[in-house]
Amino acid sequence: MQVTIDKNSGYCFGVEFAIKMAEDEMEQSEKLYCLGDIVHNDMEVNRLSAKGLVVIDRDQLSELHDCKVLIRAHGEPPETYKIAIENNIELIDASCPVVLKLQHRVKSAFDKMEREEGQIVIYGKKGHAEVIGLTGQTLEKAIVVMEDADLEKIDYSRPVTLFSQTTKSTKGFYEISQKIEERIQSVKQELSRETFNANDSICRQVSNREPQLHRFAQANDVVLFVSGKKSSNGKALYQVCLGQNKRSYFIENETEIDPDWFHKNEKVGICGATSTPMWLMEQVKSYVESLEESVLPA
Repeated sequence: MQVTIDKNSGYCFGVEFAIKMAEDEMEQSEKLYCLGDIVHNDMEVNRLSAKGLVVIDRDQLSELHDCKVLIRAHGEPPETYKIAIENNIELIDASCPVVLKLQHRVKSAFDKMEREEGQIVIYGKKGHAEVIGLTGQTLEKAIVVMEDADLEKIDYSRPVTLFSQTTKSTKGFYEISQKIEERIQSVKQELSRETFNANDSICRQVSNREPQLHRFAQANDVVLFVSGKKSSNGKALYQVCLGQNKRSYFIENETEIDPDWFHKNEKVGICGATSTPMWLMEQVKSYVESLEESVLPA
């Protein structure tokens, strides 16, 4: 078999930066706390845990004092920084620059909407770490939407400013944007930037992977999509592969591989989410190559 790893898969810049900061800090400290899983991949979380990274939640953060806590790439709401000051916690801030820029934009837009009695709407997954950080910029007043049913929360007689979670689908964002626009027009005769302001805030490093995966999935007989099961980005990108190649399989690691998926002389492509480490995809590649001589039928 010809086994290839997609060169565009693996960590995005923000995740890679956060993990590097964690590893550098742990070389100097016996223990480093991390607010939430540093990445939505259990294999990587376990690897870093063995090095001294301790995952905590927000309730536990309030109980800590005089220690170091890593802020992961997803970013955090203002409340987290306030707790850190009060509890003498040193924050190792690995917030992705793209996310930080978006937080500032949301905060600025929220201040404007407050003056104009408007609304901030965020296209994203409610409860997602990045979305928590974004809604925190709006005193929790932002309306989070992802499904059509969520659109009922919006008052279409008032101005709307729309943003997106950075890792959401571009296609999904523009579909939601169009539906909001249509509902506003059904209430108001004139649609202007003062009435509706849609901001495509999706990270292009993430969104560009969709067309790249289209081509990669089509070029291979079998596709192994490697991702943590908690990764929403992974679930979305896997569907891109499956839409192009019905022999695409979602796996967390090599132990979930079924040898019956393959035949000799086929092309096997390995790809993954923005939260999938390259070392894990290499591990999967080695395992698949080991199957050819011992297991696979001709």
